Amino acid sequence: MRHVAFLRNVNQGQQGHPSTDDLRRAFAEAGCTEVVPFQSNGTVVFEATDPEQVVADAVAALAARSGTEREAFRMPMHDVVRLVEAHSAEPDAQRRELTLHGGSAIDLRGAANVREAARRRCVIAETGEGWAVSINERDHESNATPTLERITGLPATSRGLPTLVRLVARFG
Repeated sequence: MRHVAFLRNVNQGQQGHPSTDDLRRAFAEAGCTEVVPFQSNGTVVFEATDPEQVVADAVAALAARSGTEREAFRMPMHDVVRLVEAHSAEPDAQRRELTLHGGSAIDLRGAANVREAARRRCVIAETGEGWAVSINERDHESNATPTLERITGLPATSRGLPTLVRLVARFG
């Protein structure tokens, strides 16, 4: 089954960050033969029967290689496809982003969550176990990661919907 790993705070090729080859090797050490890094932001498409273990092993291999531990989240490709299909036709699609986090589904109507999102100039549009889709008030802003980190108290990472549209077009 095809999955997508989303590594937090990765800018491949920049000083102090893992390279594309580092990511490939880490996932290969975790047992994956079909590994394709996508763009340079820590997004990795891979095939696995035990994706949770693969991501955990890849993150451990990456930490051993680089000396820096990073959080990583994953989502089955079919779920990414569903979210892209559900959100890409909206008039504000370019301002939407998917955020993955380590918590449970958040209450998008909860007063404290609505206030926190508004304070950071976004609205939470949809949530599920470990993820949320948010809409930023302005183009070229990315406010979902700090919003979801504040709400959940856990690390998070986001990818803009335009990036996910390109991901699905290539791999979905």
